[in-house]
Amino acid sequence: MLTQRARYALHAMVFLARKNAPATVAEIAEAETIPRKFLEAIFSDLRTRGLVVGKRGPSGGYHLAREATAISFADILRCIDGPLALAPCASLTAYRQCSDCKSVETCRIRPILLAVRDTTALLLEGMSLAEAAGGTKQSFI
Repeated sequence: MLTQRARYALHAMVFLARKNAPATVAEIAEAETIPRKFLEAIFSDLRTRGLVVGKRGPSGGYHLAREATAISFADILRCIDGPLALAPCASLTAYRQCSDCKSVETCRIRPILLAVRDTTALLLEGMSLAEAAGGTKQSFI
């Protein structure tokens, strides 16, 4: 399930993509109805992972670190919530055997979890901020 933190991050990043200019946390928080302190923590993570750049001063604020076409929903979700996989054994970036697993090779649910991860990643990596900001690519099927 998508966390509230991830939803706020997606809304804030789409806001920046639509604005295509620096915006303060206060401006984004008000426009997207996000608690300011919560958004500040989110932007700290986004900045650390290289998705946004912050600038101080009168014309300061945050802006996207690269073109909106080059930032996917998957990039943002991985930054905020970690791997896209439902279980650690299905993760490409944070693989580990599940604590209750007898054998990864004979696990009957792992193939399904891998398929879910692959499909989820395909969809989320295929949706850029530019597409979301522009309202395109509404149907994936």
